[in-house]
Amino acid sequence: MRLHRPLTYGVTSALRQIFEEGRYADKVIAQLLKANRKWGSRDRAFVASSVYDIVRWWRLLWNLAFEKDPPAPPFKEERLLRLLGVKLLLEGHSLPDWKEFAGLSADNILLSKEALGFRTAVIQSIPDWLDQLGRQELGEKWEAELPALNETAELVIRTNTLLTNRETLLKELEKDGWQPRPGTVSDDAIILGKRGNIFRHPLFLKGYFEVQDEGSQLIAKMLAPEPGMRVVDACAGAGGKALHLASLMQNKGTLIAMDTEAWKLDELKRRAKRNKVHIIQSRPIESSKSIKRLTETADRLLLDVPCSGLGVLRRNPDAKWKLSPEFVEGIKNTQAEILSSYSRMLKPGGRMVYATCSILPSENEGQVQRFLQDHHNFKLLSSKHLLPSEHGTDGFFMALLEKSA
Repeated sequence: MRLHRPLTYGVTSALRQIFEEGRYADKVIAQLLKANRKWGSRDRAFVASSVYDIVRWWRLLWNLAFEKDPPAPPFKEERLLRLLGVKLLLEGHSLPDWKEFAGLSADNILLSKEALGFRTAVIQSIPDWLDQLGRQELGEKWEAELPALNETAELVIRTNTLLTNRETLLKELEKDGWQPRPGTVSDDAIILGKRGNIFRHPLFLKGYFEVQDEGSQLIAKMLAPEPGMRVVDACAGAGGKALHLASLMQNKGTLIAMDTEAWKLDELKRRAKRNKVHIIQSRPIESSKSIKRLTETADRLLLDVPCSGLGVLRRNPDAKWKLSPEFVEGIKNTQAEILSSYSRMLKPGGRMVYATCSILPSENEGQVQRFLQDHHNFKLLSSKHLLPSEHGTDGFFMALLEKSA
């Protein structure tokens, strides 16, 4: 593999934006590729994978390259290039004779890695505080979750059953060389063996599928909405689960999608149009009155609450460097407030799902238990905790609760 300066500068530019400006890795990479349309498919894949890999292994790579943890920003160009060199050597590639790579060799890198011994937080490339929190909450399970969270997530799509079925979609994607195979966790899921810009595929543009992790697809199914029901997705965001709910409702009934950030609901409107979904009503949450107006009106209620996001580090590796102990603690208060306040929208006899993309029990089972202690008119029907190490999906928790009639 030959390295070209323009590509390496693209990588280092992205790293600066992520670590110096605090921007999200996926947004940075998308804009970088858009700004460099002349790059070929291999070049684009190299830049994207290099950025994600360096972000994922940020702490480890610094220790291997400089025998110390990452310093505070800003970062010099030659240092970021050296991180790329270490990454490539670990993958078995050779390096060009550039001054930034002087003194680097595969043998020395491997010796440096062995010298790290049992420093798990460094080897698995996470902050010390996060390692301590994971051990505290998950015990022995944390050892299995760490490497699983550092794996590269597969590209998974969800069939829009309003327009097609999985078998038909599998055949069409196979024709186009995407190497699809059926998911094993969700019966609407398809895993794509080929990487590429699936958002340009004609069938995506026609609304035949959405990109959505298999584990995430189980959340709407747990809520089990029926055609003709009045359903509220109270933390809808850009609406991935709302679209799934609409397909389960066969586009019949009323689906109210709510969020505190109105711009996300604008994105949902665009997606709903592409998916041929017409039962969604978007309502920004402007104050507590937005919730109060819907008191006891919902047959089904989805609370996919804000969380630490520790279950989706495979897809968002930069999150572990942006998180803080204070944020994780504070988000638990937000979750408890949403559960207590938003649950009022549910009719007597109605059901709701509380969900997170976290693997921490304190954000999951702990929140549900506290809610039930204070709300005796609710009971827990079932719950599911998906762990990346056990299920091969992102990490999710979901609990189905029923309000007494």
